Amino acid sequence: MQFIDQARITIRAGKGGDGIVAFRREKYVPAGGPAGGDGGDGGDVVFQADSNLQTLLDFKYKQLLVAEDGKRGGPNKKAGASGKDLVIKVPPGTEIRHVATGIILGDLIKDGQTLGVAFGGRGGAGNARYLSNRNRAPEKFTEGKEGEEWYLQLELKLLAEVGIIGLPNAGKSTLISALSSARPKVADYPFTTLIPNLGVVRKPSGDGTVFADIPGLIEGAANGAGLGHEFLRHIERTRLLIHLVDAGTEDPFNDVQILEKELDDYGHGLVGRERILVLNKQELLDEDKTAKLISKFEDESQKEVLVISAVMKKGLDELLNRVWILLEK
Repeated sequence: MQFIDQARITIRAGKGGDGIVAFRREKYVPAGGPAGGDGGDGGDVVFQADSNLQTLLDFKYKQLLVAEDGKRGGPNKKAGASGKDLVIKVPPGTEIRHVATGIILGDLIKDGQTLGVAFGGRGGAGNARYLSNRNRAPEKFTEGKEGEEWYLQLELKLLAEVGIIGLPNAGKSTLISALSSARPKVADYPFTTLIPNLGVVRKPSGDGTVFADIPGLIEGAANGAGLGHEFLRHIERTRLLIHLVDAGTEDPFNDVQILEKELDDYGHGLVGRERILVLNKQELLDEDKTAKLISKFEDESQKEVLVISAVMKKGLDELLNRVWILLEK
């Protein structure tokens, strides 16, 4: 599946139908009497969150979406039918922003949640509306109004409570596959994961918690290096971050500092988000080196450090216990 998390589209509400000029034929009624009906209102444009959708892929191929126009009025004062509203379905987690002003119009989080963004034009008045004592046979009518048109940016931000972050090849995809039923594609080279992966991990109570494996960030990600901004936005909604570190690199502590700086530079409160620091690939270390690394990390970061092996599924129970405790705070 191709993962598309941004799209720009133009939406246009329906045009109101025109009023008409018509006269009925009745005895003693001058010129038959005005009987032109009003035009119907144009349809509105409404966004709706749909949990069956996971990407914004559809908008890559269809970038102009238009609601139905109202129908013109009819004779005998018959009003034209209103145009049908256009309901645009998007995945939960979609933020809708007005491109020109940058104003966020809405954020659809829950399945079924709706947001009206463009109103249809009012229908025009038929000549029956202009009957007066001075003008018993009006031939005036008005055209329907144009519907609102907006150029919008859609951004999908994953709805996950727990985000797994780290530099490329830290083992994030392996960890999420070990913790959940997610089966991301992995390989032995950096930047294997090019799209975020979601997995549901069951709590002891049986409830499911969504974990997101955020693709590898690199130094300078917050300033646009690599695919930094493409993925940092997905961390914004998480409540808890698992900062995964490859214990087998030359300087694991430097790797931690790189990612911490990127979170700080990106802003949006990420640097203050609750985090669990986890050393992965325990299988590459002997006991002495493991103890030294733990001591160094805890001295420098003033945080307790967990050591796991995602490949061998060691230390995962302790990690999950820590996650459940922090989420319940």
